[in-house]
Amino acid sequence: MYNILVTDDEQIVIDSLSFIINKNFEGQVSLFTALSGTDALKIVTKENIDIIFMDINMPGLNGLETVSCITKLKPDTVIIILSAFDRFQYAQEAMNLGTFKYITKPVNRNVVIQTIRSAMDFIDTRRGKQNADLELHKKLDLVSPMIESDFIFACINNNENTFNLSAYLDYFGISEYPWCFCCFEIPNVSSENQHSVYNKIRDLLNTNHRCLVSSFLMNRIIALYPITDSEYDTEQFTVSITGLFNTLSCTIGSGLRAGISRIQTDWRLLKTSCNEALAALNQTPHTGGIAFSGDKASWENPASNHADEFKKHIIGRLKMGDTSGVNSFLELFSSQLTTNQTDIDKIKNAYFELIVTASNITKEINNSFHSETFDNAFSTFSSENNLSKLKDFVHKFLLECITAINSTKTQGDNPAIKKVCDYINNNLAKDISLEQMAEYAKVSSFYLSRLFKEEKGITFINFLTDRRLEKSRELLNDTNLSIKEISASIGYNDQNYFSRLFKNKYGVSPTEYRSEKK
Repeated sequence: MYNILVTDDEQIVIDSLSFIINKNFEGQVSLFTALSGTDALKIVTKENIDIIFMDINMPGLNGLETVSCITKLKPDTVIIILSAFDRFQYAQEAMNLGTFKYITKPVNRNVVIQTIRSAMDFIDTRRGKQNADLELHKKLDLVSPMIESDFIFACINNNENTFNLSAYLDYFGISEYPWCFCCFEIPNVSSENQHSVYNKIRDLLNTNHRCLVSSFLMNRIIALYPITDSEYDTEQFTVSITGLFNTLSCTIGSGLRAGISRIQTDWRLLKTSCNEALAALNQTPHTGGIAFSGDKASWENPASNHADEFKKHIIGRLKMGDTSGVNSFLELFSSQLTTNQTDIDKIKNAYFELIVTASNITKEINNSFHSETFDNAFSTFSSENNLSKLKDFVHKFLLECITAINSTKTQGDNPAIKKVCDYINNNLAKDISLEQMAEYAKVSSFYLSRLFKEEKGITFINFLTDRRLEKSRELLNDTNLSIKEISASIGYNDQNYFSRLFKNKYGVSPTEYRSEKK
């Protein structure tokens, strides 16, 4: 099935083309029509249009201007230009914009039929290639982890000369990079969760790098980490690896241990480097931490500082008014407190310091903020020894702070931003674009994009995605809707795409998130 859009400011031309298309391609096409370039853009943003017939000479947004916009929005659309002018400059400009064919009016029936058939053949060929590429990527996704594991195990168990090193390096395309080995020991891994933990670690390691990751060796994973130019500096390298370790700890949980080899450029030292990483791992405390080979002064135990790190994240997310972020880091903060401390008074002190800091930050943003919960904090912490209830108390107060901060932000919003945000919050299931919202707010798309960056600190599309994903978490928590139903209700018709977005943001798939909450 092909979706065809006919755009012309003369209804008689639309009727003629529609008659030809419906008669000769019955059952093969869905037909859309537009009397202006603006109307055509609206349809293109809402529908998956395959082929467009576009008149050049139209009032307002002319055909070539419309084509320029469409090729940016939907570059795969096949565009056929209609023109009453057989002029070289029009045809040349149309072709420069990537149009498929230039047809002069009055339209010839046979030319239209042949052009549509050629366009369909072109689309079929492209779809076939895309399907083939998709199948190839699926196969590589299955094969590459096995080859990576073979490579890592060869580095561990064999001398470098006993396997075809150059073949591996050429396959992975990493022969030109310096590198190091990272060895991770993961706590509480079992046969039931091993596969999901492996996928989480592999995805995180490959977020910014092309790392080679082994499968589990007991409760350990070994990775070869290529070093980028910006990291080929001891201090920057340490910062990058430590940041990666903290990200893994936030996702996998506390107690993670890691050993890091020195940076190498000689591929003959693979086995030596791998052993360095394993030896460094053995230097870390059993409660968790990271160690860098060759520099004992750099061995540290971030696990002991994780609570402070998570507290910083809580305050940072609080300032942003990010409820889900505060909730996530409060869970990590609480988990780290109970892991590192057995003295309940020290845990209480840490919680109390957190809410005092949160209260001060909130008052800086909203001078009128006052909380009865905070007024009762001292007596609550003095009398309550149930850690779960203490955490709930802290959580309640942080939510009050977020509400106060967000109310201030809302009051200060530009009217156009407020109008768009209200629409988004009430219409998450709809197809929403920057251009649509700019028209709705009666401003230009460029101005609206700049406003979002200035007032929200993020781009329009990131704001929209965050709101949809935050809503999906609420639905996963509070309803029994299927993942497919939730995906559709927040504007994603592709369930797999929604799941990828959710996992990228929260580190787990929607299904895993729901099962963890039960």
